[in-house]
Amino acid sequence: MEQKEKHLQDITEIRQLMERSSRFLSLSGFSGILVGIFALIGAAAAYWYLDMDFNLARYYDYTRDANGQVNRDFYTFFFTDALLVLAASLGVAYYYSSKNARRRGTTIWDGPAKRLIINLMLPLIAGGFFCLILLYHGLVGLVAPVTLLFYGLALLNASKYTYDDIRALGLCEMALGLLAAFYLGYGLLFWAIGFGVLHIIYGVLLYRKYER
Repeated sequence: MEQKEKHLQDITEIRQLMERSSRFLSLSGFSGILVGIFALIGAAAAYWYLDMDFNLARYYDYTRDANGQVNRDFYTFFFTDALLVLAASLGVAYYYSSKNARRRGTTIWDGPAKRLIINLMLPLIAGGFFCLILLYHGLVGLVAPVTLLFYGLALLNASKYTYDDIRALGLCEMALGLLAAFYLGYGLLFWAIGFGVLHIIYGVLLYRKYER
């Protein structure tokens, strides 16, 4: 009986070693919660800037001023808002993932982490350029759905190098992106749900499942 338990323990240890060598398992649920909060703050700032009610659609009508000219203040604010949210999100993700990696006796820049980042970034870079093309053609209303779709694709692409839970989040982001493309005027609201609410839910689940 003891010999059988020892064999089972050895198999478990071997499986854990294989997972560590092929998957990055230091993602932080708490950082996911913070990322969601930052996204909600950014979305709230956008609604405040536009002086819009959450029930109002067609936020992209503000891209032109009363004379039909390009509203540069609109683009400046939204780029600044998005960059601040992105910078804060990357900062907390790096800090808490590094902390988890040290606790596990690994490094944040090991092989699985590099593969995770590469597979995550490729769809994000493609999506970023696609959004710039949309902006060039004045199709601002499609930017929010496209960011959700490509972010979901990026998570799906990177999920094989980390927790399987990331795959579910990616599918939810993609579904939300498709809905946002259908209800085009509510893209900003869908963006807040996708990057804000879903991240908070994912962060709580990840924290309770792996970090408690």
